[in-house]
Amino acid sequence: MTDAGAATEHETGLCDHRPHDTLALPRSFEAHYGQGLDRAISFGGGGVFFVAWQLAYLKAIVEARVNLGGARRVVGTSAGSITAVAFTSKRVARLHDELALISKVPALVSALAPVASLHPSQQRALDLFRQATHASPELIRQIGFAALAASTPSDAAMRRNVGLVVRARRWPSHKLVITAADCYSGERIVIRQEHGVPPADAIAASSAVPGLFPPQRIGDRRCMDGGVSGTGVHLDLVAGARRVLVLKLNVETDTSGMTGTPADVEAENRALVESGSAVLVRSPDTVDLELLMSPQSVAVGLQMGREQGKADADMVSAFWALPREASKKRAT
Repeated sequence: MTDAGAATEHETGLCDHRPHDTLALPRSFEAHYGQGLDRAISFGGGGVFFVAWQLAYLKAIVEARVNLGGARRVVGTSAGSITAVAFTSKRVARLHDELALISKVPALVSALAPVASLHPSQQRALDLFRQATHASPELIRQIGFAALAASTPSDAAMRRNVGLVVRARRWPSHKLVITAADCYSGERIVIRQEHGVPPADAIAASSAVPGLFPPQRIGDRRCMDGGVSGTGVHLDLVAGARRVLVLKLNVETDTSGMTGTPADVEAENRALVESGSAVLVRSPDTVDLELLMSPQSVAVGLQMGREQGKADADMVSAFWALPREASKKRAT
């Protein structure tokens, strides 16, 4: 990292000590990647619906005069990478307003929502992902190979459309990290400012749901959705931070899939708390899994996020401002 005041890799805890490639970073709560950070935020994935919910939630909180500044790390995964870039670029309100007009903005629709019908090769990759009950490197590689073989739209078109959405040519902050998965090796990829990757390219990779969108070239790798790595929020990247706000889907289901199980989700949340972090998790009140990628869900997400943001403003403000001693004891 080169900008004044920016933390180094060692200061942020995100150095994998492999000089030939710093993109791959193993998932590990024992590594305490967030140790020494005061505040951190993780934006999880959940399709265009969840992007709308997150942006409306944040906008409502800011309008209630809650200052979410001070986050020393902002993690974006899958669709949450769009929110993470908007947040660190201070463009939440603008993107919120554009999403409210999504039916009149074809670039947003093409960037954030998949085609209505899929080719067999696309369906095969998507089914492999949806039916995956664990995140072993072997299974992630199998999903990655299917994603590479799928007849999706061009990767350049996806990057171009994402660029029209976020309008950020430079990495907005050293605080921002975006996750993805390497299609060939199965490794978890963590893209940071020092990698010199354009924000649109990182978002396109993190949001490349197998079968729906094409894997993206990041450095010498081909990368797909960050959620394929066995988590939609990558909480180990903030483990040890004093306070962590997590915006994620909270799907009440006993069904395993998408490289994880309900027990895995619980274990990840528990591991973050056990790392010493005070944690506040907020999620949409209701979720329709069949509509996550539907442009028609945008209005629902915006309204739900706005209402929950207004209702949560005081709670979030109190959590974000916790004194050091109290923050060590609280987890919600």
